[in-house]
Amino acid sequence: MTAVGREGAADDAPETTSVRQVSRVVLLDPDDRILLLHGFEPDRPTDTWWFTPGGGLEGTESREEAARRELAEETGITDVVLGPVLWKRHCAFPFDGRRWEQDEWYYLGRTERTATHAGGQTDLERRSVSGLRWWTSEELSASHETVYPTRLAELLRTLLDEGPPDAPVLLETERV
Repeated sequence: MTAVGREGAADDAPETTSVRQVSRVVLLDPDDRILLLHGFEPDRPTDTWWFTPGGGLEGTESREEAARRELAEETGITDVVLGPVLWKRHCAFPFDGRRWEQDEWYYLGRTERTATHAGGQTDLERRSVSGLRWWTSEELSASHETVYPTRLAELLRTLLDEGPPDAPVLLETERV
């Protein structure tokens, strides 16, 4: 599942009791465009945001296995070179009637394939994701749309200019 934090969410969502372990992929194509999904609150389709592919670990799978599985389910892309963990962040937010608390790891991914297919999405994803788009760094920087993590445009520019960090960068906690 794809849950990501966003602004303006319902304040009456129940609290969770555990932190969900999440793997996300900063997927870049040969032109250094990043693939983002367009999400929305199922009960409020005008409350929208963009986010990286990814989701929670299932069973005993590793973070890397979860990143690959989620990428395949949400985008249909399986031919990917998965690189290092770029960033880590903790976030908490209401979504679809509950409170989510997540520990997210963002992996660098590279692919030659730009065609996507969202046929593996879960029911919740089908009710809360309206599409995918490849973004250039410039398009992302110029956008006024909500994107998560909130500093993604800046983080992407740094990644493209300097390459992956020597160790994962700890991003600020986001709570909505």
